[in-house]
Amino acid sequence: MMSASTGSSSIKRAFDLVGATAALLVLAPPLLMIVALVRIFLGFPILFRQSRPGWHGQLFTCLKFRTMTDARDAQGRLLPDAERMTRFGRLLRRSSIDELPELINVIRGEMSLVGPRPLLPQYLARYTPEQMRRHEVKPGITGWAQVNGRNSLEWGEKFALDLWYVDNWSLGLDFRILARTAWQVFRCHGIAKCAHVTMPEFVGAAVQRKEGNA
Repeated sequence: MMSASTGSSSIKRAFDLVGATAALLVLAPPLLMIVALVRIFLGFPILFRQSRPGWHGQLFTCLKFRTMTDARDAQGRLLPDAERMTRFGRLLRRSSIDELPELINVIRGEMSLVGPRPLLPQYLARYTPEQMRRHEVKPGITGWAQVNGRNSLEWGEKFALDLWYVDNWSLGLDFRILARTAWQVFRCHGIAKCAHVTMPEFVGAAVQRKEGNA
């Protein structure tokens, strides 16, 4: 199979553009309803914006529906994620509805429908050279790791699946992943790691080895 970093990337881009545009048109009515519900239950802003590394590690603004409140402690510091997550926010995450605004990122060319999930910018300095290869393709709304365990995976397993996708991309594989994603969303499987709202922080292989020898 060809890597998505070859000339076939133009085919993938066309697929992304058509797919994301069609999805936004079809989902427009329910999306407007979700906007209203987020406004009622969580307030403004409707969208959660966060800088994430994309293709070749370039930063872009990732869009999601807001799922947490801005609750703070007596010193004005934000409470832990688990305490700011509302029942409505959990529903959005369990159903993956909070990810739908990323369709805009796909149309902008910052993301793909399928690819490794965009993680936090601070992780860039913690990757091994091999793990950094996950940025040879655009990040995706869903991906090979998402349909093979999602947040129930350990970091090493997740990165191995991301790299397998980079090395084995095909349009047929993207279709398979999208079909399996629909089933995963229906099952609400692998949303969060035990004791965490989503995934524990990735500290990097070097730090993990140091902690293991302490």
